[in-house]
This record gives sequence, structure tokens and C-alpha cells, in this order.
Amino acid sequence: MRKIVYGLDDIKTKISAMKGQNVQMQINRGRKRIENVTATIKDVYPSVFTIKTADEKLQTFSYFDVLCGNVVLNETI
Repeated sequence: MRKIVYGLDDIKTKISAMKGQNVQMQINRGRKRIENVTATIKDVYPSVFTIKTADEKLQTFSYFDVLCGNVVLNETI
């Protein structure tokens, strides 16, 4: 079965649509360290996006991180 693959433009538009919403993120930090975070997408820029975690930390990720699977976003209600 073929895996569904999105392009960078598709990822940018989906993240832009989620701006200001709470999301559940799974972040692969490498060496078998996977972090689960609940955050809000704060700003969207041409090559990166920023999130604000529950403990008021700002973190920046690139759209390529989402494309490669290092960052997985799920909307929370």
C-alpha cells in the first residue's frame, strides 16, 4: 500500500490553518528520546513555525521536521 506523502506547501497551509490552536505534538529528539508536548502554535513564518508550551517556553521547528516525521502534530479539542 502506498504511503500518503504531503509536500512542504501542503504542510505549511495545514500549520497556518492551525495557528492559535492547541495541538498535541510528538517530538523525536534523537537517540530514542521522544517527547510528548501540548502546545499552541504561536507564529507561522516562511520556513519555520513557533509554538508556546504549557510552561511558557517558546520552541521553533521547521516544516521539514514535520515532513520527515521528526515532529507529529495532532489537533486537541
